[in-house]
Amino acid sequence: MPYRSQATASFPSATIVPAGGGLPVEVNLIAQLGHGAGSQVAASAGARQRAHPSFIDELDEPSARLGGTHFPEGDATSLYTFAVGANGHPFHRHAGHRVFTAVSGSSGTLLRFSTATPAELASDPANFARALRHVTIPPDCLFTVRFGGGTWHQFLPLHAHGCHPAFFALSCHTNELGGELDPALREQVLAGDASIPSLTEVLPSDVQAWLEQTPVDQLHIPLVALALEAAPDSLQVTLCGFARRTLGAVRARLATLRRAGGFLRETLGWQTVVELDAVDADSLLREELADRFDHEDAFRLVLAERQPESTRAEVLLAAILDGFVKDPPRGVTQLMALRNTLVKPFGLRTSPLGCPVSSLLGPADARVFAGRFPVHAQRVATDGSHAQVILGANDRHLRFRSCVAVRIVEGSVDVTLGTRVRCHNTFGHLYIRAIQGVHRRYVSPSMMRRAVAYAFALPHHATARPAATVRRLPV
Repeated sequence: MPYRSQATASFPSATIVPAGGGLPVEVNLIAQLGHGAGSQVAASAGARQRAHPSFIDELDEPSARLGGTHFPEGDATSLYTFAVGANGHPFHRHAGHRVFTAVSGSSGTLLRFSTATPAELASDPANFARALRHVTIPPDCLFTVRFGGGTWHQFLPLHAHGCHPAFFALSCHTNELGGELDPALREQVLAGDASIPSLTEVLPSDVQAWLEQTPVDQLHIPLVALALEAAPDSLQVTLCGFARRTLGAVRARLATLRRAGGFLRETLGWQTVVELDAVDADSLLREELADRFDHEDAFRLVLAERQPESTRAEVLLAAILDGFVKDPPRGVTQLMALRNTLVKPFGLRTSPLGCPVSSLLGPADARVFAGRFPVHAQRVATDGSHAQVILGANDRHLRFRSCVAVRIVEGSVDVTLGTRVRCHNTFGHLYIRAIQGVHRRYVSPSMMRRAVAYAFALPHHATARPAATVRRLPV
């Protein structure tokens, strides 16, 4: 059979255009994987697929639905995994379009497509073979396939009578209601009970019988052979194919000996901390160190969850202050321990709590909030919608004041934490310059988030937390 080879600078691809019109078949070769990786991927992913709740094994095409349709939201797409084993699967077609990405097994893959129409098959079963086209995929390759509804297709390992699968694929059904579906199948799709087998139509029996009676060597099928490492008919590809089949068998066997499944780590309910350009206009902090300060920051955290209408801001504020004291972030505690060790020789004030709220551990005097928290000032709205306190301490090198405020707006809770610092000497200026970066990006946001989680008993409260993520917004 005559052939020609050509090089391409991009992805090797094949396009099959139906003679009678319609969407073409498009195959793209994307990347070459390591020797034996294709069969290993098929073995390990196949084990996970078998354990999936939606797993189904019919028509020699085991599959699982990863994501179903959401028709009420206008989404008719769905996502499946499916595999084609060492024996391939029979010719079949689907009413809707198909798009899938796959990894070929370590013996390669033979893709067979026929664009014959039902009328052509009814007039002569041989029309199926006249519209038949082949595309070959090398071993251990990542590739994509797209074809329209009604396209007959069959997928096989490139080397028959072997132990390697054809491929393992991730398939997107672009419209689960696409094509001509009978009423019963349409109702099944709308009910969310569709599967790859239920959406599959096998080849008519007379056409299948004709294929079985016709010797394969009599079917001179046009073929496109795709390759990445060398020309498809080269000695390098032949030798490389032998090595890949050998290693693929070993790696697939090793994959079956390992534990299937995976791991999941979930973080729930995280709230975004926003750094502001300045403190709020009604913040008590504006009255502190008003004549001069050398550092100022402000952060806001908004809890979108609605709170009971009877909840008062001062009650929530007391719970947050309690969280600062009883449940500080471990990382901040460790940083404060290091800081205390470093500054102790200088006779500076030490505390296990971060600077913004360290004065909460000081002695209580006449000015206390909620009967137990020492504060410099406080303000509570009579209607319970707003409460704020001023914390702070004086040291040899600097003086700091912090404002913690809670505001209830239409059931949502707005929490702010702002700090001002006045330096007394050169050491104070050097100190604040050294720590202000970690103070802004980690200490204040982390303490704020942790205290709010404690106060509102968020689901992730007891889990480990990474460094806080902060984004800046204008006031």
